[in-house]
Amino acid sequence: MRLEFLATLLLYILGGTLIAVLSRRFFKKDLRDYYVASSRFGAILTALTYATTTYSAFMMIGLVGLAYSTGAGSLGFELAYLSATLIILSTIGYKIWSLSREYRWVSPSQMLTDMYNSRLLGAVVSVIYLYAMIPYLTAQIIGLKVLFNYGGFGDVESIVLSALLTYLWIAIAGVWSVAATDLLQGALMIAGGLSYIGWLIAFSSSKGLSLDRVSGSLSSIGFLGITPFWTLNVFLAYTIPWVFFSITNPQVVMKLYLPKDSVSYRKSIQFFFVYGLTYTLIAVASGLVARGLACYGILPGNLSRDSVTPYILGLTDPWLGSLISVSIIAAAISTANSIVMAVSSSLLTTIGERRVDVARLVDGLLVAVAALIARFRPGFIVDLSVLTSVILLPLAPVTILGVYNIERGRSLGRIAAPATIIIGAMIATYYAIVLGAAKAFTQTVYGQPIPAIVLEVSLTVLAIVLALEKLLASSHKSPIRY
Repeated sequence: MRLEFLATLLLYILGGTLIAVLSRRFFKKDLRDYYVASSRFGAILTALTYATTTYSAFMMIGLVGLAYSTGAGSLGFELAYLSATLIILSTIGYKIWSLSREYRWVSPSQMLTDMYNSRLLGAVVSVIYLYAMIPYLTAQIIGLKVLFNYGGFGDVESIVLSALLTYLWIAIAGVWSVAATDLLQGALMIAGGLSYIGWLIAFSSSKGLSLDRVSGSLSSIGFLGITPFWTLNVFLAYTIPWVFFSITNPQVVMKLYLPKDSVSYRKSIQFFFVYGLTYTLIAVASGLVARGLACYGILPGNLSRDSVTPYILGLTDPWLGSLISVSIIAAAISTANSIVMAVSSSLLTTIGERRVDVARLVDGLLVAVAALIARFRPGFIVDLSVLTSVILLPLAPVTILGVYNIERGRSLGRIAAPATIIIGAMIATYYAIVLGAAKAFTQTVYGQPIPAIVLEVSLTVLAIVLALEKLLASSHKSPIRY
């Protein structure tokens, strides 16, 4: 076991736990406060918990590897997400925040139930969350296991420790302890990222390579432009699910309920932009520098995407490698915390449960199930985790329509909304089974990327069933009640 890693990890755990315990003084011990802090967060706390939830271990492992393997197109993909998120948060997101104060929402499923006045829809959404998000949670634990392996922990110990860390900071004070620890985790993520790119630049220099030479090598192989990997269909396949991430993924939708006022909400978007842009540039630059070093044979040129960062960590000073590893652990823990709370809040509000002790129990069960699945690592679970945002994509048109539907008195969509979500999720799952995760993003069907097909079918189903509902409603003297 690496003593440096153990020491860094213990400092992280002790620091985070102390912060989590101190946050209990703000916790009112009711369910709404447990999940959404009774909408009492300021701008910085909101922005950092949103950012650390959004930017998981994918950034310093997945995005670094994507840039190393496919070039600067990965930056375009990630900036498209960031730009779309800022637009949505400034428009539809603001409406959701405003409505959440009026309706006192605790979960996204409760939000959609109120938008369409349909308990059926709330139940359907809760099941879809459980189905789509448990694999995503499992993937976070699997990613944590890889990092704990770097520190010398065995597979079983890594999974158990990952599960305990994920649950601990939830159980102490709900979203208060999660968001408070996100202050530490957000700082660690930036510090680790800056250390990563800083080491790569220094390592290049030690090998006699300036950044100009590294950039020149990247330019010579076309990695500073659009590589063959980034065809239009592949770019759309990657981008479409992420464009709507902020209103489809429950762990970030819940964050829209947190700000205490409109000023805090708007400032949190600004802070999130600065954080997101910084972290994105660090991750992509790290991947590109790694590929530039590979051009000179200093690093292998055939590393798989997810093995680039683990390989580089093995070359760094143990203390530096430990800092970077723990910073990535922080990113995964933050995302895992929020996934657990999003799923459990949706389940509890659907069944009408209001007790905090039951919420803690459900949170623990969700973490235990994800850890058990991670132990056996079934391939299909990994595929589903990659396609989580595609499975949740049908929620985008349903949510956007729902915001305006609730303002019109929730008169339509009580059949159309659940039908749209079910059919869209089934299509995404079908292609996950038939093609697997990787091909689902690179292979086209009828000349279109699969996420585009999922979105198009969802919109079509929503439009057709809404039209039928209107027709049926107009044929009766009084509105039809479902």
